[in-house]
Amino acid sequence: MEEYVENFIQYLRSRGFSAHTVEAYQTDILQFVSFLKKYYEQETVALEQVDTTAVRHFLGSLFEQHFQKKSINRKLSSLRSLFNVLVKEKKCSQNPVQRISHAKKEKRLPSFLSEEEAKKLMDLPNTSSVVGLRDLAILELLYSTGIRRGELLELNMNDVDYAGSCVRVFGKGSKQRIVPCGSIALKTLKQYCSLRQKLFTEQTTNDDKDAVFLSNNGKRFLPWTLTLLVKTYVAQISDVSKKSPHTLRHTFATHLLNRGADLRSVKEMLGHEQLSTTQIYTHLTPERLKKTYEQAHPRA
Repeated sequence: MEEYVENFIQYLRSRGFSAHTVEAYQTDILQFVSFLKKYYEQETVALEQVDTTAVRHFLGSLFEQHFQKKSINRKLSSLRSLFNVLVKEKKCSQNPVQRISHAKKEKRLPSFLSEEEAKKLMDLPNTSSVVGLRDLAILELLYSTGIRRGELLELNMNDVDYAGSCVRVFGKGSKQRIVPCGSIALKTLKQYCSLRQKLFTEQTTNDDKDAVFLSNNGKRFLPWTLTLLVKTYVAQISDVSKKSPHTLRHTFATHLLNRGADLRSVKEMLGHEQLSTTQIYTHLTPERLKKTYEQAHPRA
């Protein structure tokens, strides 16, 4: 099985999938292979041994380990993609995952900060140093644009258009989009970029020098490092359940919609394919309910 997995991973890379996406596929599928070895009690498992029953037992084991349904569905999608390619290449006759349905997801409102919390967040970094300026620029840009963690990590210097007040990002599937950026975020970003060379070290490569945001060792940020940075700051001003770069993406969308932004415009800025994906942000906050009441009730 490992040979087929490796070929599939190479196939994903050749199709231009992001490193983060490829890593997720690889992790999911290798977890399945590891399960198969225990399931069949063998050191190696042949492709012909994999059937729908084995896949169902794998999913059952994930439920027993209390994996979230979202994670289980992702792993199921990874396996479905693998076997679709194997069927297409005539390595196997049928896809054992094809008839297995996704687990019904729990509907949960996304975690987000209030406007007051967002303001307090931006007051936290110590901007007397280049590191503090960098941290503030990261927080401001995530909140101002709503871009994903991976999109921020891949941001290069020539992707920022100060005159046009926007940034160019490459989203899922390497799809490019232009996202508006607020004046405060751009001002902070410009201040940081004027000093970012101070972060260069002997480890800094030419690719790193193109990156907008550099870690303390002069390299592009790793995903987990950026998540830890944001989590550390958010934890100081909020007790939201999720504290990550995605929290600021949720906050961006929620605040825009609360202030009357058009849902379709927010969809384009977030880079969503379907409007239904953006609709999770139309949750009714107390502030939004109060505003609607005041605007609509004749005796408000």
